[in-house]
Amino acid sequence: MQQHLPLSSRNRRDFLTRAGGGFGLMALASLLAEESNGLRANESTGKETATRPPHFAPRVKRVIWLFMHGGPSHVDLFEAKPDLVKLSGKPLPDSFGEVMTRRKVAQNPLLAPIKPLRQHGECGHAISDLLPETAKHADELCMLHSVCGDSVNHPQSVYQMNTGSILMGRPSVGSWVAYGLGSENRDLPAYVVLPDPGGGVKGGPPAWGSGFLPATYQGITMRPGDSPLLNLRPPKELSGTQQRATLDLVQQFNRAHLDARDGDDELAARIRAYELAFRMQSTAPELVNLQDETAETQRLYGLDETHTRSFGQRCLLARRMIERGVRFVQVYSGDTNGWDAHSNVLTNHTQHCRATDQPVAALLHDLKRRGLWNDTLVIWGGEFGRMPMSEQGTGRDHNPWGYTVWLAGGGVKGGMRYGSTDAVGLRAEDKPVPIKNLHATILHLLGLKFDELTYFHNGLEERLTGPAEAHVVHEVLA
Repeated sequence: MQQHLPLSSRNRRDFLTRAGGGFGLMALASLLAEESNGLRANESTGKETATRPPHFAPRVKRVIWLFMHGGPSHVDLFEAKPDLVKLSGKPLPDSFGEVMTRRKVAQNPLLAPIKPLRQHGECGHAISDLLPETAKHADELCMLHSVCGDSVNHPQSVYQMNTGSILMGRPSVGSWVAYGLGSENRDLPAYVVLPDPGGGVKGGPPAWGSGFLPATYQGITMRPGDSPLLNLRPPKELSGTQQRATLDLVQQFNRAHLDARDGDDELAARIRAYELAFRMQSTAPELVNLQDETAETQRLYGLDETHTRSFGQRCLLARRMIERGVRFVQVYSGDTNGWDAHSNVLTNHTQHCRATDQPVAALLHDLKRRGLWNDTLVIWGGEFGRMPMSEQGTGRDHNPWGYTVWLAGGGVKGGMRYGSTDAVGLRAEDKPVPIKNLHATILHLLGLKFDELTYFHNGLEERLTGPAEAHVVHEVLA
């Protein structure tokens, strides 16, 4: 027979272990914790606001990042290079110097764009025939044609684009934004990630992790359907009243534990986490119920077509999230391989453009008609671009040395082209934009000074852009 100890002799872990059903959400709670670096311990009463003021008046309030995992080809989609067409089939001229590549393709023949790039809009942006719907929004897109990173490998480049470093373990951009600004909705996290259901990104969840920031600021992965978060719903046999009573008892123990530790900030934040997880049981299912949308809106995002349904659902979810106060939403396109077209750019990019083109255009249109355009920043891009040389005849290798990322929304100049790569699209040549400068610009648009958004860690005042000098790309600001 099991011996029952008096309650006074049990510790909190023993209590949670014995309590049983309904505590699956407690694991989630630690992830959703509104942990606080800089919030006062007496704010554990729940009277605090989750929203924190920016450093200065922001141009936008929220971000939707459309992450094309695997590396879309800038020379095939957004940057017309007449010399690449002219030199197609020939080796790269010696004048371009030595080229660092992952698969030793430097001596391979150059490869012309797989589809024509035509000028669109009054601005004349060059956009591939693979993206006809996106092309209709040419005058709303701010093209950064000279973004550049530091690694030819996927995991390191995914980390750098997301966290500013090729090394694992640093906070992601979304985590820094959540840390700096908080959430506008007390019932939802500030930073949400919508991964591709086909498979995870190379490098894994550290791409949206919080690093050395408190765990509350990491990206929370959600999905459409009845279970947006695993283990969020309590067992059917546990009534709301029972769950509320259990949670209140746990919170009573937690507050006694907190009082004995002089109001420890991190412990206070974990206490608030239980409440957030409890509230999300009602808000999250409503959030992901796309049947609330009109039939016209569902068709707009391509939910009625097999090839666009998955990414269309995620784009529509992103719009619903920012409407409800989520600060930073990252939407992934591409399974574990994604846009990684080593053997056949035409087949690969036709597939992924077909899946994403209509939903992306729908998102831009929908933000405008719902009054969200002026204070939302949309980012489109991958972890790097692709080489102008061929690989296996019809493919392209990774190219972090110069590629395109586009921005859209009220905070940037629509129809603008900033910077460029060289004559064949190999390296950023005019006005290079290192990833740290892209990050500094994103923070600036949100009203955050990149050099003042810091966190003290291991004796250093850490920041997203790192210790090296970084700059806001002021020329692209509206």
